[in-house]
Amino acid sequence: MNGTGAIWPAIFLLMALLISILASHIMFNFIGNLKRTSGRFRQFWLAGGTFVFGVGLWAKHFVTVIALNQPFMFTWMMAVGLFFIIFFSLMSFIMMTFHGVLKYRLLFGSLILAFGIALMSYFSMLGQPIQELSIHPTYFTLSLAVLVTGTYISFFLSENDRGKRGLASVTLGVSVMLVQLIGAKALEIEYFPLYSSQRLIQDINQLAIIVGVGALLILVSTMVIWYIDKRLDQMDERYRLLVENSLDTIAILKGDHWGYVNAAGLRMFEAEHPNDLLGKSIYSLLPGTDHTTVRERLKNLVFTGGRKPLEQQWFTLKGKLLHTEVVETNTTVDNKPAVQVIIRDISERKKNEELIVNSEKLYVAGQLAAGIAHEIRNPLTSLKGFLHLIARGKQNNNEAYFDIMNSELDRIEGIVSELLMLSKPQVYELNYQDVRVMMRDTVTLLETQAILHNIAIEAEYGTDPLWIYGVENQVKQVFINIIKNAIEAMIDGGAIRIRLFREQDAVYVRIHDEGPGIGDDQLAKMGQPFYTTKEKGTGLGLMVSYKIIDNHQGKIVVNSKLGNGTLFEIMLPFRYPEPNAKMTS
Repeated sequence: MNGTGAIWPAIFLLMALLISILASHIMFNFIGNLKRTSGRFRQFWLAGGTFVFGVGLWAKHFVTVIALNQPFMFTWMMAVGLFFIIFFSLMSFIMMTFHGVLKYRLLFGSLILAFGIALMSYFSMLGQPIQELSIHPTYFTLSLAVLVTGTYISFFLSENDRGKRGLASVTLGVSVMLVQLIGAKALEIEYFPLYSSQRLIQDINQLAIIVGVGALLILVSTMVIWYIDKRLDQMDERYRLLVENSLDTIAILKGDHWGYVNAAGLRMFEAEHPNDLLGKSIYSLLPGTDHTTVRERLKNLVFTGGRKPLEQQWFTLKGKLLHTEVVETNTTVDNKPAVQVIIRDISERKKNEELIVNSEKLYVAGQLAAGIAHEIRNPLTSLKGFLHLIARGKQNNNEAYFDIMNSELDRIEGIVSELLMLSKPQVYELNYQDVRVMMRDTVTLLETQAILHNIAIEAEYGTDPLWIYGVENQVKQVFINIIKNAIEAMIDGGAIRIRLFREQDAVYVRIHDEGPGIGDDQLAKMGQPFYTTKEKGTGLGLMVSYKIIDNHQGKIVVNSKLGNGTLFEIMLPFRYPEPNAKMTS
């Protein structure tokens, strides 16, 4: 066609350039929003950016054809050209999403896009009815070099600075225009004169439709992008205000350096200016003993996922020690892997917890001291009275006095011995013990006392050894304390049922009596020092029993209801004897 494209070529070239730049700008905005949203919106941005960019460049191509007064004919190959540009644009943009996965993704992405643009441009030229064709390698190579360079520079600008997307759009738009202008010189084509006036009018009408649809699509996309960007900017501003006004420290770590710290973080670390922290190593504010742990934790964050609060100590810039809780999550900043951390100062909470613990220690110590004073004062008062009588020469019943005094001294010695069990763990010889053997010895020891109280002891020992690793006399003492308490509680007689068994890696001892039972209020105080329901009890027996079982990595569970007796369940770890180990069986 020689008569249609010669009108206002400069205007058409300017229009083609504008379409190319706008299509590039819309595409960069769509792709840029991939980093600001997730889920289905990512698919929308990806597909939308690809389609608008492809249709825009396709429309630009035909406007440029008019400007250069080149012949054109609408054939099926033009639809193939549109498919090429959309397909390769999609592949390029997907490549750009591989943050932290592909090292040279910018280069690969720009090469793929440049290939798609060049293929569409040259394929559309070659889609016309050609009579003769000659190629100029210099112009052909130059067009490809300009396109690849421009594409890479535009991707680089848009990736590293959102504010430079306009410059990136101009760079890509000019590069796309140049490849078509230089390509017109690279291919010297003589076409067949196949046009009729009727075909000419039809092709012009189709060209007008393509350009109109392309321009309308770009215009609508521009308005949609403007609106969405405005809404996203408002959301970003709200998030920014939330971060800046947060009472907790919110920071971004780039590698092992501070990349961003909010105002709360600056205050917490006693920094007068952001530059006091930004770009500095985080390890300068961490205790030296934690460096290896923190380094491994950050390294494995991609596998562990973080999000669980961890306690971590820090130093401020002025050397003050901080106790904090830290939550770490992976993120990306400027398309590079980073770590987002939320740090909460719990120093005050730690102080309060320490005060509470110390207060509880003082309370327990006071309670224990009061109990000891009460329990020992009574026998001491008796001893003092008898000594006073002896000193006054009243020796009529000296032998009776001595017996009572000796009994009171034995009582004091028993209280002191039980208290020693609650002190720091002493050195004992640990052996592999069969719980069945220890229980048989205990039952034999207490059976006579039980018979005197009209009580039957029924024991079910099982057939297999129930090995534990511990101190024989201590575990026996626990059994004696519990069974003896059961005997003393069953004033009307009855039966004490004992069952020993193994379940998985634990040995269970269940002792069930038919006594009056224990109320919930009394059950809650079980094991407390000097708490007892017996007239002459010290309350230390069960406390010592709990301590012994705890030292053996076991536990005691008590279930009781008034009128239904009491069940003591003792759990101890099962341990297979090692070869040549000393055993009791």
